[in-house]
Amino acid sequence: MSKVLVLGGTGAMGRYVVPALLELGHSVDVVSLDEMTSDNPRLRYIRGNTKEAGFMDSILTNNYDGIVDFMTYGTEEFRARYRQLLDHTGHYIFLSSCRVFADNLPITEDSPRLLDVSEDQEYLATDDYSLYKAREENILRESGLRNWTIVRPATTYSTGRFQLVTLEANTILYRMLAGKTIVLPEAAMDRQATLSWGGDVGKMLALLLFNPKAPGESYNTATAEHHSWREIAAIYNEICPFRYVTVSIDDYLQIHSVGGMGGRYQLMYARMFDRITDNRKVLAHTGMKQEDLMTLRDGLRMEFEHSRNFDWTRCADAPVNLRMDAYLAKMQEAQA
Repeated sequence: MSKVLVLGGTGAMGRYVVPALLELGHSVDVVSLDEMTSDNPRLRYIRGNTKEAGFMDSILTNNYDGIVDFMTYGTEEFRARYRQLLDHTGHYIFLSSCRVFADNLPITEDSPRLLDVSEDQEYLATDDYSLYKAREENILRESGLRNWTIVRPATTYSTGRFQLVTLEANTILYRMLAGKTIVLPEAAMDRQATLSWGGDVGKMLALLLFNPKAPGESYNTATAEHHSWREIAAIYNEICPFRYVTVSIDDYLQIHSVGGMGGRYQLMYARMFDRITDNRKVLAHTGMKQEDLMTLRDGLRMEFEHSRNFDWTRCADAPVNLRMDAYLAKMQEAQA
């Protein structure tokens, strides 16, 4: 029985990787900000903040056989921490993202990364998510060690987490269930997207941990199924009928990310690219098969049913919802 530490193990992927690890016979410690309990003698929740000074020093004295890390770090924050993580485990799983890739079809593990090929100097001067994940991949590759594995999920949905272009569940489910119109960018609607179920990604990660083929390697941990955002909106509409309107990129960004560049970069350097993932490497190394992965239609329907009774009304005052309401009110006035 191997001893595994999962950092950030209660999120969209963590909620599925933990039971997958237990099913494989491992003992699992999960660090969480919330107070949680377990009836399973092989599962222990540890309440704490991994970024609090001294906390990780204490936890890592356990010398875990494996660490699965779902935490997010700025580049320099990761540079200051990575060696401690690698030195205190036999196998470290680092969560990167398929967002590191430039516009390329299909996306393989060796596809060009934005960090390496973009000519947008303003963008490259930032520590945007798509860039800091690539920079942290470089830190691991240049470490001189090989007890790490880089995993790159595509956009991943789960209980309480859904995506439609750059919108998340606090907008999508709140507005669908409240009967409110959703605003989407027309220019992105026919771009192909890969959405993976968190349960499939969790199983992939569990099967890569301690896998003799995995050290020093990177994997696209995603389904090969893909759809346009317009088709994905239609699937959502089958599950819970709703109305949407499409607008220009500039109008959409004024609603979604006024005053910030992160939303613009996510749209322009991810959702405006066709994202079709080649997952043959992870399937070959884990023994999984594409036909056994959850279909998008079935997965969204299942997770929607798991999530529909959450109190989404608490999201009514979220800035993006308030701006969307205001935009739609102005649109209606102009049409009157």
